[in-house]
Amino acid sequence: MSTRKGLESDNAAGARHELEPTTEEMRTLLKRVSERVVAEIRSFPDQPAGPVDDGEAAASMIREDWPPEKVQLDDLLSSVFDSAAPSSFHCAGPGYLAYIPGGGLFHTALADLIGDTLNRYTTVWAAAPALAQVEANVVRWFSSMVGFPRTAGGFLSSGGSIANLSALVAARTDRLPEEFLQGSLYVSTQAHHSIAKAARLAGFPSRNVREIAVDRSFRIKLPDLENQIARDRDAGLKPFLVVGSAGTTNTGAVDPLPEMAEIARREGLWFHVDAAYGGFFLLTERGRQRLAGIELADSATLDPHKGLFLPYGTGCLVVRERETLRRAHGARADYMPPLQDHPDRIDFSEHSPELSRGSRGLRVWLPFKLLGVEPFRSALDEKLDLASWIEGELRRLPDLEIVAPAQLSILAFRASPRGLDEEALDALNTRFLTAINSRQRVFLTSTRLNGRFALRICVLSFRTHRERMQMCLEDVRDALTEVTQP
Repeated sequence: MSTRKGLESDNAAGARHELEPTTEEMRTLLKRVSERVVAEIRSFPDQPAGPVDDGEAAASMIREDWPPEKVQLDDLLSSVFDSAAPSSFHCAGPGYLAYIPGGGLFHTALADLIGDTLNRYTTVWAAAPALAQVEANVVRWFSSMVGFPRTAGGFLSSGGSIANLSALVAARTDRLPEEFLQGSLYVSTQAHHSIAKAARLAGFPSRNVREIAVDRSFRIKLPDLENQIARDRDAGLKPFLVVGSAGTTNTGAVDPLPEMAEIARREGLWFHVDAAYGGFFLLTERGRQRLAGIELADSATLDPHKGLFLPYGTGCLVVRERETLRRAHGARADYMPPLQDHPDRIDFSEHSPELSRGSRGLRVWLPFKLLGVEPFRSALDEKLDLASWIEGELRRLPDLEIVAPAQLSILAFRASPRGLDEEALDALNTRFLTAINSRQRVFLTSTRLNGRFALRICVLSFRTHRERMQMCLEDVRDALTEVTQP
């Protein structure tokens, strides 16, 4: 008797396993969840742009010990959608212009359902060759977009932080001896903090992370970089890595990548580009122009959950030479199946930190195959247009200063009426931000630039269009009047 017939016999004999829902139960569960999900998505444009409930109160309602008894699905859905979600940032909504949005593309949710249902092991090629190839295809697409050669490789990660960590470890393995504590690395003062964190996790003293000043456009100062490298060599340190930003989190600034690549080549440094936020603008003509030089890097971090609008949990590292990843991450064990040496048979466990994880390739592959690349390119072009438009409109407002013009789709600004010192201006702009967000049509966040409090707009949700940016302009204008006029 076959296994399938045996299972059918068990079911026919009345066997009941609660962890295995019946066909009808599965259909009912999917129907109830899908109805709630679709209704939630349809309500996104009308939901408040920021949190409206007390987060601690909502968390207290959810907080519990080991669950003592079963709860009905409808009650659980209510807990999630009606209690937990409203107290959080509405990251998937059209008014979310804060931090860097993660779009929450529905097609990827479908891919996750498929991948989690199949539950295949994709980090070892022999365990799921075709599904591992899906991720390999995605990595090849991204490597080509960056401009890397056919020798390139990489992997999909949980996000940019892990991608940056793996890039740093690959650079350390490639450029430093095993006793590496004299290695020094170079970032701008505007670089993402995950680089410094990665350095600590990789074993470097914090003092070995050299922060280089930026110019008025918040781009790294090349003379300062070269001078610091020279001073460190004279002091007995071993410079090995320089990191350029292709769109910083603070302002969206793009470092002078071609010039940094030349310095890295001349000094024998690994050149990594953190393009977590800005990298997918390479799909557009303007993006390729503004990010020129990224193709000269040894590695680049990309975040599909930013520029491709996917749900959070999808990052990527691509490297010019795939074998550098394998040398840094490869490990063998007797209980593992045979690993691959063929360039088209990738064991992602040999190229990345993780052995067990979900099937991330499907998250990118399915929406790209369903929709093609053009909708993504068009949406990214729209974001560049919207950022340029809102900047132009803000420049027309009295008592308002553009602190960081949009190099991609992030800009920073602040109220700057005359007659106030810096402390008073910071206090005024804090009230300004609160006044904008209190209207709940858009949600902005702040930062500090050159020591001054500033407001940020980041346009990167595929759900954000001209009408929402018009709302943003109206709320900024009204809030500005509110805080600057008695």
